[in-house]
Amino acid sequence: MSNTVGSDAAQQLEVILLDIDGTLLDSTYYHALAWQRAFAGVGIETPLWRVHRAVGMGGDLLVTEVAGEQAEEQHGDELRERWDREYQAVLDEVRPFAGAAEFVRAAKAAGYRVALASSGASKFTDKALELLGLSADEVDAITSSDDAEESKPAPDILAVALERAGGGRALAIGDSTWDARAATRFGVPAIGVRTGGISEAELREAGCAEVVDSVAELIERDLGALG
Repeated sequence: MSNTVGSDAAQQLEVILLDIDGTLLDSTYYHALAWQRAFAGVGIETPLWRVHRAVGMGGDLLVTEVAGEQAEEQHGDELRERWDREYQAVLDEVRPFAGAAEFVRAAKAAGYRVALASSGASKFTDKALELLGLSADEVDAITSSDDAEESKPAPDILAVALERAGGGRALAIGDSTWDARAATRFGVPAIGVRTGGISEAELREAGCAEVVDSVAELIERDLGALG
């Protein structure tokens, strides 16, 4: 059996559900910095490490996770608006991970359908494609925060992405424990990548069946066997 993305064993697997931030784009720490600055703007001081650990869950949940229910009640909408402005201010510094676009193209060439399952704002998913050098025609589905009632770790985004990609047996790939938990709740296997700054042990504990350093390592892997 060939140990490549396109081996015969891969035929049972049909759809790759790919997270974007921290998985395809080196953006996790920029998101954390933007959130920290947003919190500081309303007088809430929080250490960057605590914010970082919440990145990957939806902005509708992150405020409570980081600063508590009172912060959400008093400042939730303002914090999300501030985060939006702060992240846009650093967006030009965000870069794709080496091999990210190549992995998407290799998966497509091997016959998989690829869905970008992000709970970020649509303007940021559009920018992600631009940064990756991918066109919308090179993926089968793209989601945003507008597409689900509940964000990660709820599985809603994965369900929408899979439906838009045509359904079938799926494998999720993400960098955060929130991605892994969403995949587990959705009932699909998950591969974790360490490019978001989360340890292998934590990713496995959250539900990842396999953990690699980056998506570039998966270009030559048998995804069908992993899935």
